[in-house]
Amino acid sequence: MDDLKYIVSKNIICLRTNNKMTQLELGEAISYSDKAVSKWERGEAVPDAYVLKKLSALFNVSVDYLLDKHDEHEFKAVKPHRFDRRIISLISFIGTWTLAIIIFAILLFLGWTQWLVLIYALPVSLIVMVTLTSAWSKRKTRVYFISLLVWSVIAAIYLTFIHKNWWLLFVIGFPAQIIILLSFKIRIIPKK
Repeated sequence: MDDLKYIVSKNIICLRTNNKMTQLELGEAISYSDKAVSKWERGEAVPDAYVLKKLSALFNVSVDYLLDKHDEHEFKAVKPHRFDRRIISLISFIGTWTLAIIIFAILLFLGWTQWLVLIYALPVSLIVMVTLTSAWSKRKTRVYFISLLVWSVIAAIYLTFIHKNWWLLFVIGFPAQIIILLSFKIRIIPKK
């Protein structure tokens, strides 16, 4: 069993470092703490089958690969399938705005000037960004986009009903912002 702990720990370390990830980033990618990752890398425990499956999917290797001994040069060949997440995010963001501009142009052509289409495009594009960052970004980035989303929804509602003097809506934003910040302080504690 000690050999297996050593082999798995070495494999996790090599895969993580070759992919330029910190223990915290790896932990967040598989929904575990950096302390759990550290424990596996020190050989104090072997991850359970569920974690091994998540690691194999993340690093694009088989579970057997994680459990087998490898030479140092073999790790260089194993790289996960990567795609440029920033480009995908940018394409999604620009696509949302392009669609909003097309809708605005069609409405303008029909004789309706609907500036609200462009105002609502911001929260919609931020929903897209929150979805994408939830899948692959760090906590800090998610906090920024969720905060922007909340404030943009409040601004869109205010601008929709500006003639009703709904400026107090912005007061709601402050407790909402505090809730967002506090909710991202919550950590997932893995079962032992």
